[in-house]
Amino acid sequence: MEATMKIIARIRSDFPTKFGIPRQAGLVDELRAAVVFEPEYRVADAVRGLEDFSHIWLIWQFSEAVRDTWSPTVRPPRLGGNTRMGVFATRSPFRPNAVGLSSVRLEQIEYHPELGPILHVAGADLMDGTPIFDIKPYLPSADCHPDAAGGFTDQVARETLDVVIPEDIRSLIPSEKLAALTGVLAQDPRPSYQHDPERIYGMAFGGLDVKFSVDGRVLTVRGVERSK
Repeated sequence: MEATMKIIARIRSDFPTKFGIPRQAGLVDELRAAVVFEPEYRVADAVRGLEDFSHIWLIWQFSEAVRDTWSPTVRPPRLGGNTRMGVFATRSPFRPNAVGLSSVRLEQIEYHPELGPILHVAGADLMDGTPIFDIKPYLPSADCHPDAAGGFTDQVARETLDVVIPEDIRSLIPSEKLAALTGVLAQDPRPSYQHDPERIYGMAFGGLDVKFSVDGRVLTVRGVERSK
């Protein structure tokens, strides 16, 4: 029998495209998103007791990476995109089954008269509209392993960029989006193999088109416009 997965919800986030999404959940705690259930699962009883947990697991689909073929090795961004590792030793979206796993902070459960229970979460690394297959509570006693080894990720320092936003541009960014946008930019949204200081990059975030450049460890925002 062929296995099937039901889409129970979709996430609503500030990322209309993949570019700029943090490479892991929890890296930018200021990010806010909402998990909206599909009509069949808009049942308040289905989330009874979930409000007592501070964090939840989201099991979801890399919907932009679904393909019929797969490769046993991939190139993790943490290694500069030049070194191949086994696909099962990475969190690459290019897998036999395009399934993602994210631990996010549960801020609030809103009970909407039409949409049913909506889960408001922080730190999500999902593109807007991403299908969600399942939701599970995070259990500190079982899921937290402080002495765990991080494999090749322990060998690469995680450095953030210094973000410079000129005052005239800062005034164009909604105040409620500023901290999250700054946090996302500090994670260096560029492909790991691009280091041209003259290049201007564009990123869509929270209804804005953000232009920026990176010189060394300094990212400078060059312009912000409302998305069309």
